[in-house]
Amino acid sequence: MKTKDMLKDETIVGSPKKHLVVLTIVLFAFWILLSGKMDIKFLTYGLLTAIISAWICVPLLLMPNADGTKKYFIFDVPLGKYAMYWLWLLNEVRKANIDVVKAVVRSEMEINPQLSKFRIKFDNPMAYTTLANSITLTPGTVTLNVTEDGLFEVHALNDGFAAGLLEGGMQEKIAELFGEPFIYEVIEEGEEQ
Repeated sequence: MKTKDMLKDETIVGSPKKHLVVLTIVLFAFWILLSGKMDIKFLTYGLLTAIISAWICVPLLLMPNADGTKKYFIFDVPLGKYAMYWLWLLNEVRKANIDVVKAVVRSEMEINPQLSKFRIKFDNPMAYTTLANSITLTPGTVTLNVTEDGLFEVHALNDGFAAGLLEGGMQEKIAELFGEPFIYEVIEEGEEQ
């Protein structure tokens, strides 16, 4: 898809022009940060490079939803909420690190590996990606597979990690972050998928 066609595409969620401008600003700021040059000549080169790069790359940053009726920009999340989510996740990672250490160093190791499954419905594909990566970043859990219909298969180190994951706290935070409805179900072992 060419950028001029993308600007007229009505299946895109959000404003394509806004995303083009934001990407240009981010690329220009990154250029200034890396170059450190503040002469007019260099700032002009940097701005032109940012505009051309954004014009070429912005269509590559679109992801269709599962049924192909909408397209989402991969970076279209509220930055304040996104920052708060990552602060929350860092705290969860810290707590999980302590729990992993406790489970491993005890003389009667509390390790009981298991596979947990749940299904969650999102329209935005970046919500799935963020959830899968967040689970994997949290010590004691690893996302093994995510299917097109939202079935997550997650390896958990012990019962506590599996129970914490299946409570749905992280899933609910992701749904809130991306403005998605929270449609969540735990898949019990032996249940039909």
